[in-house]
Amino acid sequence: MIEAVLFWLGSALLIIGGVFDFIASIGLLRFPNFYVRLHAATIGAIYGAVLPLLGVSLIALGLPELNGRFIIAGGALATAIILLIIAPVGSHILAYAAHKSKSIEWNPVYDALEEDEK
Repeated sequence: MIEAVLFWLGSALLIIGGVFDFIASIGLLRFPNFYVRLHAATIGAIYGAVLPLLGVSLIALGLPELNGRFIIAGGALATAIILLIIAPVGSHILAYAAHKSKSIEWNPVYDALEEDEK
């Protein structure tokens, strides 16, 4: 019984992750500037990769006949945790570097980083 619940929950996470990847890809094509596109890419990286990895982990745990299922589940879970930490930090660093280098034309109403430099 628990194996079926883990399988269907893992499958749902795989599908939800695919939907987030699809939405993020539309955002990358449609959003107007670098910073908003970076947000869409980060959403795709976090939810579009972490959720399917969690789904793979649950599916592996739900298959008792699979040899090495704990290794697969543990590897997928560890990768999801690392990606959950690294993706937001990477996008923040990219946005900060683009702002500091002034390589992206952007006219915000309020710019706290510009105010801190003065």
